[in-house]
Amino acid sequence: MPTVTTATATATGDRPADGALVPFQPRARGWRGLPRPRLGRRALKVTALVLVLAVTVNYAVLGPLTHRIDSDPGFRAAAVPQNGSAAVATAAALIDREVNLHGWTPNDPLLAPAAVLDNMPNFQAGVMKAVGRFSFELLDQIARTRGSSSADPDLERASGFLQFPPDIWMWDPSRSLWPTVPSEGQYRQGLAALERYNARLSMGQAVFERRADTLAGTISRISADLGSQTAQLERAQRTGWWIFSRTADDVFYQNKGMLYGYYVMLAALGEDFAPVIRERNLSLVWGQALESLRQGSQLSPMIVLNGDRDRSIFANHLALQGFYMKRAILQLEEAVSVMAV
Repeated sequence: MPTVTTATATATGDRPADGALVPFQPRARGWRGLPRPRLGRRALKVTALVLVLAVTVNYAVLGPLTHRIDSDPGFRAAAVPQNGSAAVATAAALIDREVNLHGWTPNDPLLAPAAVLDNMPNFQAGVMKAVGRFSFELLDQIARTRGSSSADPDLERASGFLQFPPDIWMWDPSRSLWPTVPSEGQYRQGLAALERYNARLSMGQAVFERRADTLAGTISRISADLGSQTAQLERAQRTGWWIFSRTADDVFYQNKGMLYGYYVMLAALGEDFAPVIRERNLSLVWGQALESLRQGSQLSPMIVLNGDRDRSIFANHLALQGFYMKRAILQLEEAVSVMAV
């Protein structure tokens, strides 16, 4: 029986003879004999690519799609209860539109699509600031038979809920380690309270004084609120680099929201107080004040510029907005003076 021989490669690297068996050479191994992590590196690259794509879609695609500044000057409540208030119904409709229809964005967490776009959050915060002030004036001025009468319970609740800060999320570790009711939850309760008040008003179970002094007191307070915002305009015009300023941009859109909110609510309030406006011959000045508010609320520059008012060839949108605000303030104060006579 022939002998089977096995030839091996020499240590010098000579090739083995034909038919010879070559010993098994293990593949190169990594640290501690493990296979090199080629698959692991590939998975990391795929994961990184997916994350970059997700971030891009989230902020660059979904963000602009959810970013909406709704300053429709024709906005009104869809329905006003018989014998109810058009202004209260409009205030409630504004809350419902911004919180439930468009979605509340000022308290969005960082991962939300619109978190990096701040114009809509500032606009919504301005609208809610105007609604909150209006609800307080309803409580303090219009819903009292005289100044000494008791406060309406629903308006008291509405005013409290609508003064809540706009940027509180469901969890805010700077305030508490426990979950809390977010801003939109508070505003929904304020909305429900306004609707209950208007329903009671339509049934004759609540007070809504349609007198010249209550109208004068309400618009005097609103005029003062707008006046306080003009001071912010002055400060914002001294910020930023050259013609750009993030502070100016934020202040501009918050004021835009306030001007818009006051415009639609005062237009509806004019319907509630139509007999007083006619009797006091206020139609002209009332219409002028509303027009100033409307024009200020409709300013919509592509980029908010903060050019030097004395020397720059570039626009200063804060100064332009301030012009309409101050004109509206003067016209509202003129209406107050007429009603005081």
